[in-house]
Amino acid sequence: MKIRFWGVRGSIPCPGPKTMKYGGNTMCIEMRMGDPEKLLIVDAGSGIRELGNYLMANDFPKGPIKADIMLTHTHWDHIMGFPFFTPVFIPGTNLRVYGPVNFKTDSLEKIVGGQLEYDYFPIRQVELSADIEYIELQVGKKVDLGYDDIRLTTKLLNHPILCLGYRFDYKGKVVCTAYDTEPYQNLFYLTSDDPSYDESKVQEGKEYADELNQQLIDFFSGADLLIHDGQYTTKEYYDSKIGWGHTPMEYAINAAQKAGVKNLALVHHDPLSSDEMLNVLSDKYCNSPDLSGINIFFAREGMEIDL
Repeated sequence: MKIRFWGVRGSIPCPGPKTMKYGGNTMCIEMRMGDPEKLLIVDAGSGIRELGNYLMANDFPKGPIKADIMLTHTHWDHIMGFPFFTPVFIPGTNLRVYGPVNFKTDSLEKIVGGQLEYDYFPIRQVELSADIEYIELQVGKKVDLGYDDIRLTTKLLNHPILCLGYRFDYKGKVVCTAYDTEPYQNLFYLTSDDPSYDESKVQEGKEYADELNQQLIDFFSGADLLIHDGQYTTKEYYDSKIGWGHTPMEYAINAAQKAGVKNLALVHHDPLSSDEMLNVLSDKYCNSPDLSGINIFFAREGMEIDL
């Protein structure tokens, strides 16, 4: 199982001199499994444009491109690269696009393919040469990709839109994604001097939040590689980012330790986090003597991992 990062940013692309080391493209992860290789792509952020160029130069000469694109959710930073993914314009390309959609909203095809309309783009979806199938996913269900040796399960994440984490099992190796999520909070939390304070409700809320957080830890338990949201520091999160759908990196590290994860890749870097800032955070969190048994790193564009 081979993994390559083509985009590791969150929210919006931020190319420039301050993001050259870690990269400025939004989320896109390439995964290769088996022989012959099966190509899976997680998210179609702006990083998928460079992946498409790579596929045209290296895969296309060997035959038509076939890939499964797994969208974690449909926020724009995770689908914006799709119209610029060169294989969609090439006859013979076969793509299956998987992803969740909210109840009573547009279809996955309308949301993703709708970017290719004259109001936004010079080419319409109906003009694409590739064979594209859209498959809407349900929460907590196993996903049949049609491969006997790949098991894929999903997990609901805590984000302002329906968002899924993925767990890929392949020949004894496990890769999990858990980004665009934040810790579940006690919605009934009140101080004892509040007129609406109800001790039983506060305790019930705490237990439920703890249960949901533990379920996610169980989901990526024992993973060889966990690709986890780490957009903010704890201070940034509690100062002004609660409810934005992203995780403090300290919480992600602690959760990965509890789950017995072997390698933790922190992703969805904030657009305001420069290379210099991420270097400081990397020195602080990735080299601690308390992290025995787990390898922690801030993902960079172009980084490759062979499991």
